[in-house]
Amino acid sequence: MTKLTQVLQPIANQFEKLGTPEPIVHWGHPFFMAIVIFIMGSYVGYAGWRSRIATDPEIVTKSKADHRKLAPFMSAFLAAGYTGGLLSLVMQDKPLLESPHFWTGSTVLILLSINATLSLTGFAGNKAILRTIHAYVGSAILVLLFVHAALGLKLGLAI
Repeated sequence: MTKLTQVLQPIANQFEKLGTPEPIVHWGHPFFMAIVIFIMGSYVGYAGWRSRIATDPEIVTKSKADHRKLAPFMSAFLAAGYTGGLLSLVMQDKPLLESPHFWTGSTVLILLSINATLSLTGFAGNKAILRTIHAYVGSAILVLLFVHAALGLKLGLAI
C-alpha cells in the first residue's frame, strides 16, 4: 500500500460507510469527468481561441469573458475529479500510481497550474508571447484530457 493510499483510505472508508453502490463507485468519476472534459473543456478552449482569432470586438469581448468565467470552474472540477478518481480506486482496492491514466491526470493538473499562473500574473504585463504560450498549453491540456479519457475508459473496463 502506497503512502498516498494510506492517506486516502480513511476518506474512502467514510464514503464506503455511505453505502455507495458499486456502479457509482466504478463509473461515477468517468461519467462526471466526461462532462467536464468534453463539454466544459471543449467550450473553454473554443472560447479562448475564439477570443484570439475573432475580428469582431463584441465576439472577442464575450469570448474572453466566457473563458475567464469558466476556466477556473473547469480547473476546480478537474482537481475535484482527480481526487474523486483516486478515492474510487482506493475504494476498489486498486493501485494508484501504476496506470497511465493516473500520470496523464497528474500532468493535466500541473499544466493547468502553469496556465493559471500565467493568467493570474496578467501574463507579466500582457506580454503577447505569454498569451501565446497560454493558448498552446491550454490546447495541449485539452488533447491530453482526450487521451486521459481514453486511458480512463480502458482502465474502467479492465477493473
